Amino acid sequence: MTAVAPSSSFDVLVIGSGASGLAAAVSAHRAGARVAVAAKGSLQSCNSAKAQGGIQAAFAPDDSPEQHAADVWKSSHETADRRLVDVLTSEAPSAIQWLEELGVEFTKALRDAVEASDIATFPRSPLSALEQIAGGWRVRCGEHELEAAAVVLAAGGRCWREAQERGELSTNHPGATGEVTEIALGLGAEARDLDALQYHPNGGAWPPNLQGYSIPETTRAYGATLLNAAGEEFTDPLGPRDAVSAAIFEEVDAGRGVETPDGRPAVYLDTTRIPERDADVSLPYMLRRYRAAGIDPLREPILTYPVLHYQNGGLVIDTDAQTTLEGLYACGEIAGGAHGRNRMMGNSLLECCVFGRRAGRAAAEKAKG
Repeated sequence: MTAVAPSSSFDVLVIGSGASGLAAAVSAHRAGARVAVAAKGSLQSCNSAKAQGGIQAAFAPDDSPEQHAADVWKSSHETADRRLVDVLTSEAPSAIQWLEELGVEFTKALRDAVEASDIATFPRSPLSALEQIAGGWRVRCGEHELEAAAVVLAAGGRCWREAQERGELSTNHPGATGEVTEIALGLGAEARDLDALQYHPNGGAWPPNLQGYSIPETTRAYGATLLNAAGEEFTDPLGPRDAVSAAIFEEVDAGRGVETPDGRPAVYLDTTRIPERDADVSLPYMLRRYRAAGIDPLREPILTYPVLHYQNGGLVIDTDAQTTLEGLYACGEIAGGAHGRNRMMGNSLLECCVFGRRAGRAAAEKAKG
């Protein structure tokens, strides 16, 4: 990690320090570029650090990138950009291998790779101005005025802000407020599906310190199911996120839900159906959090309700992650198209790695050009 002067010039400047931003920074650095990363808060402050739902890739003998792509296309209700879907799924296995080389642990491994390099970092330096100049971009990040031949936007979505405005709960980090998207739009960058915000169907509804927590959807894969106040199953627990969320909303609106002790709407997620051996291996963090709050999910159902989780749409990008503006790239939640209007579980970290790497490589090439 390199100390820098208040005014500096780089080949590639990455805005954001989540999985996609760090992947872009590492990729650009390995391609020979002089790289800097600017973050709104600390390098550790991001949605990626809260991710716990896993990552998708086709490795099994009875699976394939083509099947993965078909699942993404179906989950998006046929609204995703097929070019981006093909890239996402075909490069998934190599992205996993790349993460393994870095020591996995996602943002920690990527952060360690950044900190062990001469990549410059600007923590607590939110983007406030972005201007196209001859040969690249002039950027204002906190107190720093920077120049770069190429800029990668990896600043995430806006679900925290949206939840606050709607009076709802969100799984997101408080930094997910969308200003960087607005700056790019103000410059004329094109976007798609910005209205398509995704609810995580199983947000924590009670106890208070777990409100907004994203209960892993693997709970339902291991046998948990959704029940109304009468103890009746009312939807397919393995359905797409938007379908499961809609079913919960409808059940509560019809008066068949329950209320939390503080008056919030909810239904039951019957986690008592999960075999203990599966929960111990795959859901240890969830078990620890609920047990610390006095609730054992393997002995009693937990209260759940959808919470704002993910910005499905975003800036339009091509297969190299370049936006519609020359030399400006985007990856991660700020970019649209790979998921269409409904993201499939497990594809966000994958998109961060696949298109983060592509954005970094392409930005480095652009700087050389």
